[in-house]
Amino acid sequence: MNNQKNASIIYFDDKVDLSKIKHVVFDMDGTIYKGKILFPYTKSTFDALESMGIGYTYLTNNSSTSAKDYLQKITKLGLKGKDDNIFTSSLATLYYLRQHYPDVKSIYVLGTESLRQEFTEFGYKMITEYDEEEPEMIIVAFDTTLTYDRLCKGTYWVQQGKPFIATHPDTVCPTDKQTVLVDCGAVCALIKDVTEREPEAIPGKPSPEMLQGIMARYNLQKDEIAMVGDRLYTDLEMARRAGIVGVLVLTGEATLETLAESGMQPELVLDNISTLAQLLKESRQ
Repeated sequence: MNNQKNASIIYFDDKVDLSKIKHVVFDMDGTIYKGKILFPYTKSTFDALESMGIGYTYLTNNSSTSAKDYLQKITKLGLKGKDDNIFTSSLATLYYLRQHYPDVKSIYVLGTESLRQEFTEFGYKMITEYDEEEPEMIIVAFDTTLTYDRLCKGTYWVQQGKPFIATHPDTVCPTDKQTVLVDCGAVCALIKDVTEREPEAIPGKPSPEMLQGIMARYNLQKDEIAMVGDRLYTDLEMARRAGIVGVLVLTGEATLETLAESGMQPELVLDNISTLAQLLKESRQ
């Protein structure tokens, strides 16, 4: 790694032209806040981006909450935001469905009420475990309200050969509580064990489908968007697969030690997101 004079910059690939960046995608927990605590430099960072005319998106794999509910969380933390500032793995899944399964109308969802409502608002008919009607497709998400009956019925439809898509691959959702939050990937593993079928697609991180939805939303080219996050094998791996600038910040999960062990080399490694705002400003001078 090439260390720079500025202590906040751990690594900077000189081939990266930050002056082209028009939009920055931010992972949330570990990147702009920790748990329920906003980092002290987060607000000023977003103010700086707005002053430069740079757009931004808050990104999360957590599909237990709709984009509207996430927006409420963001604003309660004191950050600005509109509906199109939020992008989740459920929205990436909806984008994927529109691209690859435009004729599908009825779906069976292993997800929370918030998520099912989001799919309904996009025009999909919800099939429940009590309906006689067969769904055209099965969607598995992070379902914090999962019941045995719903799980069994969803598994049955997968076994019958219905198309099967998962919102994201995480097996565990991080928490500071004394419990394990079993996530979407673990439910998919259970279904695979029973049916011998894996999801046909997983649009959430680290799939580049997640970013392609945002790029389509804002008509962005690859050199005009950057991904910022604290996790190597989701945030930064997604940036690598999508062929865009990847920015690792050391305010969450990843450390310099885990970075070295991974063999990955993001285009930028920074102490925190405020340094990125400084670099973007300098690139425009």
